[in-house]
Amino acid sequence: MTQQRRQDLILEQIRRKGFATIDELVDHFQVTPQTIRRDLNSLAQDQKIRRHHGGAGLESSTVNTAYQTRKIMNLEAKEKIASELVRMIPDGASLFINIGTTTETIARALLGHKGLQVVTNNLHVAMILGRKEDFSVVIAGGEVRHRDSGVIGEATEEFIRQFRMDFGIIGISGIDLEGSLLDFDYREVRVAQAIIESSRQVLLAADHSKFGRNAMVRLGNISQANHFFTDAPPPAEIEPILTQNRVHLHIV
Repeated sequence: MTQQRRQDLILEQIRRKGFATIDELVDHFQVTPQTIRRDLNSLAQDQKIRRHHGGAGLESSTVNTAYQTRKIMNLEAKEKIASELVRMIPDGASLFINIGTTTETIARALLGHKGLQVVTNNLHVAMILGRKEDFSVVIAGGEVRHRDSGVIGEATEEFIRQFRMDFGIIGISGIDLEGSLLDFDYREVRVAQAIIESSRQVLLAADHSKFGRNAMVRLGNISQANHFFTDAPPPAEIEPILTQNRVHLHIV
């Protein structure tokens, strides 16, 4: 296969899935990781894709990938992250869970727990956890965002600030090399900030595709988390931030 043909197929795969990891492309094309990195760098130089730590995608800084696509992207990694994170949550704990497909995966992993008190602005999370008779699930009021059933707005933020919970479980769209947590919707970010400020411990969950991913709204910094759960070592620039701020890193 010629280099040009392989790059065309790589671009087609990224367009279809929204994101592809280097490991996935190596397995698919049966070439070395160095070859795939050169292909991705070439495509990125031509501004056909956006390079991220461990792979590449098509995301812009203003529009997130479609919800149904995000649900299946890196699902195995999300499930591993969820399995590790929920081990920190004791039965009977109180917790916030924010918007995101990663946090929805975490919600499913929590179904084996008992007596949880949950406040969420994610209708999918509420439906997942609401099936448990011994769980108390409270949905924050506000505007329902049609594309992913997230609840956002000033009323949502004010509602969240009425609580003080044991844990805040946060998903994020991107983490830049300065440790900034990035997302696409200013109103969603305001709610997430309220969750962080109203939680005794903040548990941040993000798979490797979020490293270096660009989004236009700054939520905060990774230094605000108490624990960070991911599936690959973070970029070298982020590791000192975690160490200096005593953020516990969990690589699944």
